Amino acid sequence: MPKTYSSLRVKKRYVFFRVLSDGPVSYSDLKNAAFGCLLEWMGEESFGKADVTFIRNLWDSRSRTGVLRCSHRFVDHVKLGLSMMHQTGDHRLSIQTLRVSGTIKGGRSKIRV
Repeated sequence: MPKTYSSLRVKKRYVFFRVLSDGPVSYSDLKNAAFGCLLEWMGEESFGKADVTFIRNLWDSRSRTGVLRCSHRFVDHVKLGLSMMHQTGDHRLSIQTLRVSGTIKGGRSKIRV
């Protein structure tokens, strides 16, 4: 098996965010709405290259905070796409980006998620 060089490896960034909403927001509704909004904003090719993944076990429904992972080249596109979300289901919402970090541990040290 050929060796994978670190310069060819996809570098990841973790985006810590908070959902501001007038009603309860479930993880699945948020994920589906975010993927739809990001796909519409970025297009299929860029969305695929961004490799956006929501981390389910870091979603806190009480404080409405969560973490998603994306490629380091598309962090600004993902942040802009998330800020363009206005509603999920019947509830209006807004997403506030708290921090971007290269590791989950580094992001958690500054923010209580």
